[in-house]
Amino acid sequence: LQYLSGFGNEHVSEDPRCPGALPEGQNNPQVCPYGLYAEQLSGSAFTCPRPTNKRSWLYRILPSVCHKPFKPLEEGHLTHDWDEIEPDPNQLRWKPFEIPKAPQNKMDFVSGLHTLCGAGEPRGRNGIAVHIFVCNTSMIDRCLYNSDGDFLIVPQQGKLLITTEFGKMLVEPNEICVIQQGMRFSVEVFGETRGYILEVYGAHFELPDLGPIGANGLANPRDFLVPMAWYEDRQVPGGYTVISKYQGKLFAAQQDYSPFNVVAWHGNYTPYKYHLEKFMVINAVAFDHADPSIFTVLTAKTTRAGVALADFVIFPPRWGVANNTFRPPYYHRNCMSEFMGLIKGHYEAKEEGFQPGGGSLHSMMTPHGPDADCFEKASKAKLEPERVADGTMAFMFESSLSLAVTKWGLQTSNRLDKSYYKCWEPLKSHFNPKCK
Repeated sequence: LQYLSGFGNEHVSEDPRCPGALPEGQNNPQVCPYGLYAEQLSGSAFTCPRPTNKRSWLYRILPSVCHKPFKPLEEGHLTHDWDEIEPDPNQLRWKPFEIPKAPQNKMDFVSGLHTLCGAGEPRGRNGIAVHIFVCNTSMIDRCLYNSDGDFLIVPQQGKLLITTEFGKMLVEPNEICVIQQGMRFSVEVFGETRGYILEVYGAHFELPDLGPIGANGLANPRDFLVPMAWYEDRQVPGGYTVISKYQGKLFAAQQDYSPFNVVAWHGNYTPYKYHLEKFMVINAVAFDHADPSIFTVLTAKTTRAGVALADFVIFPPRWGVANNTFRPPYYHRNCMSEFMGLIKGHYEAKEEGFQPGGGSLHSMMTPHGPDADCFEKASKAKLEPERVADGTMAFMFESSLSLAVTKWGLQTSNRLDKSYYKCWEPLKSHFNPKCK
């Protein structure tokens, strides 16, 4: 697979089987090369300022309007009903989410979507949702597009071969990809597969501003990869299913051809992927901690300056060198909601109970921090330069919204670790009024 480089760039791409498929000098000629149809995909209002205007032109064998009417489709455990169960302000942690076994229980990417928590409302175009996906079979003659918002997909086990209208992407654990609103995609898997999804309504992901860091650092724009044009001219007499996630519900329409029939495209509204190992870490090199916002890969902003609808933050391998400093994450109460997941390895603040494929949620103003073992070890450790998180990749979905947990998350999944709170019970007082 080949890719184009750059975040938010104006790209152009043609399938090499049809050179000259892109019209010259205009978007919508009377007759397109090769007898193609021109179709615009808009990711922003037409009148958005130029720096935030997102759109791409697709040149396809048939326009996407050629389908039968949409009909409701069973949603399974996908939801945006945040009132189905009473709120729970406790520290929550989940054991690794179970992947169904094939062939007894075949499950593809769509049928394997499970909503864990969220807030807001897709019709109001403001909110987020956190989903878990577990699957063991590929999507066959069916695709999905999200009318509600963007999907940031974090595979944890198993690689994903994602076919989009723009081309193909291979996304492996320790990589992420973003499928933006309205883009049709299908997921092929190669065995038991699991991962996390951050869905945002009403905003697109951006690179965070760097401020005093300067022009370089964190996730560099050139490291984001966009698929190159690829098409299939394939008839599907038995029916191809196009699934729409619309106002939180799923709907399916039938058509007799593959939707991945885009021969060429140009624009700045595309799917993209990024390898987390390319993140340039910024960290404290004297004493104390810098806030974890220095590990932000992507952000979806609100209209309030500096306040994110959602941030995607990682905790990658790095050096710890701070003097006279308790180096693990400190104890904390936050006006934001923090969902954490683990792709691989052992998270430094909770090496035992927090496992790859599981997760934790620390809600607004709910206290959290290192467990008792971590505190005791770090308080007595000899402070030398040390490698932190080698072989590990943890991440956080952080939001300014107060997240509600679904019934599936609290009950049906049967993965909630009800003993989580016990990791702090051994903490003891070291207070001595006679010793400063």
